[in-house]
Amino acid sequence: MSSESDSQSPQSLAPHSGFQPLPPSLFASKALEASPRLLGQTLVRRTEIGEIRSRIIETESYGGIEDKGSHAYGGRRTNRTEIMFGAGGTAYVYLIYGMYHCLNVVTGVPDDPQAVLIRAVEPLTEEDERRMRLLRSIKSKKPADLSGGPGKLCRALDIDKSFNGCRLTVPTSSLYLEAGDDVAGLDIVCGPRINIDYAEEYAAKPWRFFLKDHSYVSINDKANPPKPFHR
Repeated sequence: MSSESDSQSPQSLAPHSGFQPLPPSLFASKALEASPRLLGQTLVRRTEIGEIRSRIIETESYGGIEDKGSHAYGGRRTNRTEIMFGAGGTAYVYLIYGMYHCLNVVTGVPDDPQAVLIRAVEPLTEEDERRMRLLRSIKSKKPADLSGGPGKLCRALDIDKSFNGCRLTVPTSSLYLEAGDDVAGLDIVCGPRINIDYAEEYAAKPWRFFLKDHSYVSINDKANPPKPFHR
């Protein structure tokens, strides 16, 4: 797997023409505010087989020391969670079940742990999809099987723990974010986060955000039908 520290040519690290940064206010905001605002935005990953551009379809908010679903609940500061206590705009990447990586966007101000889990993305073009399928090595044509899930999208974009701490606001990075859709025009719905029963009363919080009826959404939670998100 390639990483941020790999040597790359100046040309391969040059931002594409027309780069549009996301507003600093997004990265400085609480995760609960940033999570829906990240929908429709573009995640760019440079790999050994070429650049892959994808659109963010689904997110989850994990914010503050009071959130029992957060790794930083109760102010827990460890080698793993320390990145969450930094300034917004950084990648927080961790491993679950010993085999799946998860990509998060750290938001907020220092010492207030906020992070948005990226749960699903869709390739922007057929070439982006082709490259993602090469990295995933799957035969299924179902969109959600490609990158509808935190572990799936990390495999499709060749993201591992070497990207932990990567600045996502820098267009010369091997992994970064840029402006995509106008979020005001998106049909956003929300519901409880996935697989966090341990979070007690926080498990039912409608802090998962996604585009309504989108084929790349990771989970169809029939027990908790999505509700409209009111901005």
